[in-house]
Amino acid sequence: MADLLAAYRHTTDNRAEIEASQVCGCCSCVAIFPPDDIVAWSGIDVSSFDDPESLTGGTALCPHCGREAVIGDRSGYRIEPGFLTSMNEAWFQRTIIRKPPPKT
Repeated sequence: MADLLAAYRHTTDNRAEIEASQVCGCCSCVAIFPPDDIVAWSGIDVSSFDDPESLTGGTALCPHCGREAVIGDRSGYRIEPGFLTSMNEAWFQRTIIRKPPPKT
């Protein structure tokens, strides 16, 4: 699980890493695609358009499902269906919300 946590950190504020990647994948829909397919980024707003530094920030949005769950191979992880499925199961399928115990 620690490896998946470390990998998931590469899905946010990842513009430079994604643009340097050869292949990307989505942890939500498990699609694999080239970075050129990404056309939208979150985290950039109208107030930062004139700031050249803001263009290097941002989080990739999956071109297939629109989620902020994209990771590129530049992260050091192999972008393949098995890895993306493990990420999906850990982050999107196994979320457990437990009711806190009653106060005594």
